[in-house]
Amino acid sequence: MTEEIIYSVEDNLETREFLEVLIESSLGERRPIDDFGRIEKMVRNANLIITARSNGKLVGIARSITDFTYCTYLSDLAVKCSYQKMGIGKELIRLTKRISEPAKLILLSAPAATDYYPKIGMTKHNHCFTLDDVRSLKL
Repeated sequence: MTEEIIYSVEDNLETREFLEVLIESSLGERRPIDDFGRIEKMVRNANLIITARSNGKLVGIARSITDFTYCTYLSDLAVKCSYQKMGIGKELIRLTKRISEPAKLILLSAPAATDYYPKIGMTKHNHCFTLDDVRSLKL
């Protein structure tokens, strides 16, 4: 029997649950998992968090920052490795987009996932820029 996955918008996600999914999804390789305070701020300052749970246990998450009208930045899409390839990630994306319509959904792909997003219908954009350190900005 297949486990039922329950999707919900959650306003009070526990930081430890989020951290566990990051670690067990491999997304933790690119997140500050050793800095609990920073992870906690990531959870508290997101204004759209959609979760996937199996038997009450968090197995996937879409954490976004959005204005619900122009843009939605899907900053974390994570599904525990043992639950991948079941359509959970795609459903989290679909729900994020549906809830934040008409905003454009934007995400930065993990290197290993760059081939995944076009397969599910997302469009690649070549004009993204990042700035990690303000001292790198040339005045």
